[in-house]
Amino acid sequence: MKDFRSVADAVAREIASGRLAPGQRLPPQREFARLHAIADSTAARVYQELARRGLTVGRVGRGTFVTERPGAPAPAPALSEPSAGRVDLELNHPVVPEQAALLAAGLEHLVNPGRLESVLHPVGPAGTPAAREAAAALLARGGGRPDPGDVLFAGNGRQAVSAAVAALTRPGARLGVEEFTYPVLKAIAARLGVILVPLAVDEDGLVPEAVEEAHRAEPLHAVYVQPVLHNPLSRTMSARRLDHLADVLLTSGIPAVEDAVWAFLRDDLPSLASRAPERTVLVDSLSKRLSPGLTLGFAVAPAALAGRVAGALRSGGWTPMRFPLEAMARWQADGTVATLVRAKRREAQARQGIAQRHLGDFRTSGAPCSYYRWWELPAPWRADTFVAAAARHGIAVTPAAAFRVGRRSGPHAVRLGLASPTREVLSRSLATLADLARTAPDDLAED
Repeated sequence: MKDFRSVADAVAREIASGRLAPGQRLPPQREFARLHAIADSTAARVYQELARRGLTVGRVGRGTFVTERPGAPAPAPALSEPSAGRVDLELNHPVVPEQAALLAAGLEHLVNPGRLESVLHPVGPAGTPAAREAAAALLARGGGRPDPGDVLFAGNGRQAVSAAVAALTRPGARLGVEEFTYPVLKAIAARLGVILVPLAVDEDGLVPEAVEEAHRAEPLHAVYVQPVLHNPLSRTMSARRLDHLADVLLTSGIPAVEDAVWAFLRDDLPSLASRAPERTVLVDSLSKRLSPGLTLGFAVAPAALAGRVAGALRSGGWTPMRFPLEAMARWQADGTVATLVRAKRREAQARQGIAQRHLGDFRTSGAPCSYYRWWELPAPWRADTFVAAAARHGIAVTPAAAFRVGRRSGPHAVRLGLASPTREVLSRSLATLADLARTAPDDLAED
């Protein structure tokens, strides 16, 4: 299976070499898919990636064209990190000024020569008793606390998700997901050969009746869900909805992967795992809470599923090093985690305030404590056209199609990650995007 980035890189090389000239029209996406022997959905992602890099622009009713940029430097391949000289509203890593000093203080004990040697070794998925106790305290929310004996560890959050999905499914299995979901989950499913089944959402999150309906049509092997601060829609399930979903899972016998990576921003809310503990694997990570460079994943698995999750962690090579386990335990014990979580909640509220100030006239949504905002663009803007126009202003945003599951077309919307730039840069960038959205795409094409 061809990766959309490699296909986009090939097209980028054609543009750089002049084989695709500025202003030249690309074929329709379905024709492009046939020419390159890829799926229609992959072709759509290729076109989105080319637009994100600023190499193409979509024009309403006319198609997709190579950007008019004679003499531009050769385009770079897709990167997992933001490139220099642009404002990145795609990646979303919360950072607060005090975090480096707080984290450094907690590391002093670990980095002395007598201690360092003992923590620079890998450990199994079960970690250590002290780490399990600390993790259970760190993951406690909504008045509930996981059993330390149920806690497993991965190298990072993505690996925890991968292991949970691998443990609950098999190639060809049907995994129910919200119709807009975490893009990495889509890549994980493709790698594992798992079929994603889009499930309807409303203002309260995943619709339990949609789970029942999909399961009746053809049995679901598992469900992946983000009950708190759903990415990208920023929605959170009410307690009533959570109970309803738990009842459906228990009645139908469907296991669930609960992604709680952003739930630390709303730790007053209970988890799905607390409502359906025997059917739910809860996954979480350290990097959003603390720092993007501090990777440690958690998978809280009930006894009936723990062996399969642990086996997936081992076979995937996803077990952690001991150092982050020891560091996490120390930061949890000395209050560093709690201090940073409070600071990041305050920062999220401040950044949502900035977004509201600049985008209040548009149709956007974002919980006050979240780090992203969903923007349904005004007509006649299309998501791909807007992404390309934003890129020409040096701002990277994510189109709705990156999150969409299934073949049904999605809204012309983008997700804005508010965490990575400074507040000042964020404010300027959102002001630029707001001005851009007030300008008709055809006006830009005439410039």
